Amino acid sequence: MEMRRFRIASDLEVPAGEDARPAKRQRLARTASGAPGPDGDSVSEQPSCGRTEQFPRYGVTAVCGRRREMEDAVSIRPDFLPDSGKYHFYGVFDGHGCSHVATTCQDRMHELVAEEHKKAGSGEVIAWRDVMERSFARMDGEVANRAATRSDDEPACPCEQQTPSRRDHAGSTAVVAVVSPTEIVVANAGDSRAVISRAGVPVALSVDHKPDRPDELERIEAAGGRVIYWDGARVLGVLAMSRAIGDGYLKPYVTSEPEATVTERTDDDECLILASDGLWDVVTNEMACEVVRACFHNNGPPAPAARQSGVPPSAEAEAVNGTASVKGVNKAESDKACSDAAMLLAKLALARRSSDNVSVVVVDLRRGL
Repeated sequence: MEMRRFRIASDLEVPAGEDARPAKRQRLARTASGAPGPDGDSVSEQPSCGRTEQFPRYGVTAVCGRRREMEDAVSIRPDFLPDSGKYHFYGVFDGHGCSHVATTCQDRMHELVAEEHKKAGSGEVIAWRDVMERSFARMDGEVANRAATRSDDEPACPCEQQTPSRRDHAGSTAVVAVVSPTEIVVANAGDSRAVISRAGVPVALSVDHKPDRPDELERIEAAGGRVIYWDGARVLGVLAMSRAIGDGYLKPYVTSEPEATVTERTDDDECLILASDGLWDVVTNEMACEVVRACFHNNGPPAPAARQSGVPPSAEAEAVNGTASVKGVNKAESDKACSDAAMLLAKLALARRSSDNVSVVVVDLRRGL
């Protein structure tokens, strides 16, 4: 995610800063197994969870790309609701200003959703939109509180080392999906995106929050803010999205309130793709779904994945490497088709000169396999 800062924006003062994001050689945020990418750079496939009767098939890839720092974070939490055995959480968080908001979302968002789900009751009908709105609001509150109360004993965040006391000048998109046997719940704030392929047709389950989207522009201006075109539409000329977690210095113009959708699953559903805008800026929904379907076709029917241990994948979150770009993934299990699809989409984005971090999650929704 790109963020621009300058001192004065249409009579409203915005703190000055420096967009320290020069193009760099592509490198991995996290390495599992390497493969040559465009221009000879390295793109790696992230460890991926297979599927048993309880756990779905998925693949995930996260690459730093041409950015100096990796600010994306991915969270995969199969069976994240206690004693449910049927709800699986996926999240992509694209940070800007620094990575700490994205990693905080990565660590906490699924827990907040689980807590709010429990408060909503155990009936057959769950008010998922309310659950997601409360979860995002709590997540935003936690980020703001940490920005205000960090003790001197805590290690300094990179953004503070560069510019002291600027933790509230960082933020993150958040697109999360809860997948059950009967429905897909998606909540989004920002310009990361969720798309499913249904009977060969791409269906967007989220709509990007861009400052020049008519309803978002109206909301920002009603709150007293401005949308200024500075290398694209930006809130106060700074932020290229109108909703996000964090970004305390841009409130109330930038809100954390998500838009949530609940989609009934059908037998025609093929895959779910969650990705940061490092993919969507250069790859259409149609092309992304075509790539995934091709990988499914080329790999044939998936082989059953036997669990290597009795520990749920969410408990093995950091089993592969010590880096934090992807959590909740169990290296012991992998689904080749989903992993190939996620890696190929990342390679395609880099080949098309994406200038951002690229994070992709592919979930197999096919039934009867």
